[in-house]
Parts: sequence; C-alpha cells; structure tokens
Amino acid sequence: MAETEKRYFALRNPKTGKETGTYMGRSPRQAALKAANRGVKNIHLRERGTFKVHMYTGTRKKVKAPANRPSWMPADIYKPNVKKNGIKKLKKI
Repeated sequence: MAETEKRYFALRNPKTGKETGTYMGRSPRQAALKAANRGVKNIHLRERGTFKVHMYTGTRKKVKAPANRPSWMPADIYKPNVKKNGIKKLKKI
C-alpha cells in the first residue's frame, strides 16, 4: 500500500487574499490544526496547485501534558481544535 503524499497549504488572509504562511499535512484538517496551534482563529487554507480554499475556525486550549511526557516538554501544552466551515473555489489566485 502506497503512503499518501504530504500536501502543502497556503494560509490566506480572508480579507485581502494575501498568503502569509505554508503548512504541510496529508489533509487540510491536519494543516489547519497546525495553524490553530500557533494561535490562528480564522483559517483559510489554499492547497497549492489548486483553486480550492478550505475554511476552518480554530481554537486552542491549554491543558496538562500527559504523564509520560518527555523531559523537554513543558507541564502545560496547547491542544488545538478546528471546525470546518466549508470549501470555496477561487476563479484565480
């Protein structure tokens, strides 16, 4: 069974359309979780090479780290959560 390829998603500003960052993941949700973990709340991700924009609402919550955490991990960590709001198709980039 072939492993699925990682894909690149550009973080877009929903008002200006300017792309400010790139997140990598196998699915748009995985990339959205990475953006949410960095504090982005209104997440619009355009998959590179396509005109589809995946729209998410992101939050993050501070929780206790697991008991079996490595020594370098802090006692409190952020746990991201995203909710998909839909897909929008662009006419051009």
